[in-house]
Amino acid sequence: MVFNTGAALLDAIVLGIVSKDREGTYGYKITQDIRQVIDISESTLYPVLRRLQKEDCLEVYDLAFDGRNRRYYKITDKGKAQLRLYIKEWKNYSEKINNIFVGVEFL
Repeated sequence: MVFNTGAALLDAIVLGIVSKDREGTYGYKITQDIRQVIDISESTLYPVLRRLQKEDCLEVYDLAFDGRNRRYYKITDKGKAQLRLYIKEWKNYSEKINNIFVGVEFL
């Protein structure tokens, strides 16, 4: 993607992906889901997950999987409220950007 992804947009994407699974989801799957939209490395994602956890937007728990622990992330009520704000702001922002491109002719 040619556009930079700022911290707020990355937070919104992570919260959106995590919110889709009521039981929670794990880091590798989150990375793979985000990669469907933007290119991201695990070294970029994990600090975002830790920050969202520190801000009480995500809760974390471990479950055994194939003989080892897998860390799961689940959105909290505070995270849901933050995601609603991000969605509202994104709709407003993307509408303004889309309006700029309406009527643009390609030469």
